[in-house]
Amino acid sequence: MNNSVLQLSSFRFFFLSRMAMTMSTQMLMVIVGWQMYDLTHSAYDLGLVGLAQFVPALALCLLVGQVADRYDRRYVLIGCQIGQCAVALALTAGTLGGWLGRDVLLLASCALGTARAFQNPTQQALLPTLVPLSALPKALAINSAGSQFATIVGPAIGGFLYVAGAGLVYSACAAMCLFAAAMMVLINHRTERAPRPPVTLGTLLAGIEFIWKREQILGAISLDLLAVLFGGATALLPIFARDVLHVGSWGLGLLRSAPAVGALVVSLYLAHHPIERRAGKMMLASVALYGVSTLIFGLSRSFALSCAALALTGAFDMVSVVVRQSLIQLDTPNDMRGRVSAVNSIFIGASNQLGEFESGVTAGWFGAVPSVLIGATGTVLIVLLWTKLFPTLAHRETLTVSQEVEANRSIGAGNN
Repeated sequence: MNNSVLQLSSFRFFFLSRMAMTMSTQMLMVIVGWQMYDLTHSAYDLGLVGLAQFVPALALCLLVGQVADRYDRRYVLIGCQIGQCAVALALTAGTLGGWLGRDVLLLASCALGTARAFQNPTQQALLPTLVPLSALPKALAINSAGSQFATIVGPAIGGFLYVAGAGLVYSACAAMCLFAAAMMVLINHRTERAPRPPVTLGTLLAGIEFIWKREQILGAISLDLLAVLFGGATALLPIFARDVLHVGSWGLGLLRSAPAVGALVVSLYLAHHPIERRAGKMMLASVALYGVSTLIFGLSRSFALSCAALALTGAFDMVSVVVRQSLIQLDTPNDMRGRVSAVNSIFIGASNQLGEFESGVTAGWFGAVPSVLIGATGTVLIVLLWTKLFPTLAHRETLTVSQEVEANRSIGAGNN
């Protein structure tokens, strides 16, 4: 099945485009964070970088879903990729021109957040239309493996290239954005779309309403939100690299890559051995172990142990990601995927970017190490609570197409 999925040209081009954009994004995140801490030495400013990326996604959530469901998703993604290329070129000019400062970095973070606000839900909604739904869990695992490989390579390359200057890193990011756009142009897949009703308050809020009425999707998304919001330590890695573990930009790049190493191993395994039983319990257990691994990272003073602990966070998080994304895509009809994915992206953005802001604030109050330890403990407690609040999620057995989506497909086939 893996080979049959990769033999689909549209999926291959999507896969290459996603890899290039992930690598570019990861390099940008590493270097922007490192430059900000280099300029200000402030944990609070590191948190602001995450907040600047999250605010556009929150503000544009309802609009993003409508765009992804009403327009060709390929063209939306191409626009996002060109926009991020422009930001990377601006950062290159600012670095070479000597006018790149704190405010410019925050403005660039906001621009990147705006592009990613449209990009993330759109690519989530596009992927299920490129492969048979029966192969979607494997396609998601393969796609995640590529993204994790890019996440490993991107920060490491970014950290090492930074030695030669940030301008070189930003230029490389711009080139990868253009390559990603070229791959997206080559996708010739067409999806028949039913006529769209006029934009009303009801259609704008349809994604939120859909998720709210489905306990398993709501439980999976909210679990990820709170777990990463409190348990994530990404924003504080520049502090750990410099002040706790005493390594330079190369060490930061390796720390940033470590979670992706674990995630890559697990995603490759899941591509060949998809989850077939006890999906809900596996997701809950993996999030709890994610919290335990983060706790180990917070306590570690060894660079090797810290990298290993971060690799474990990535491994356990990947199990959660595959289960959550499969649930969302398999239980959501195609004409709703853009709006549902937009809401899902807000949850992801809140857990990542808003989580970075939360980490920066708590680190400013208590210190970097106590901030990580408090968040990791909170993650484990949240899993215990969610097991009680969302019992149907805990008892979800298989990752198969829901009856609602199957009925929707049958109706669509009958109308053609």
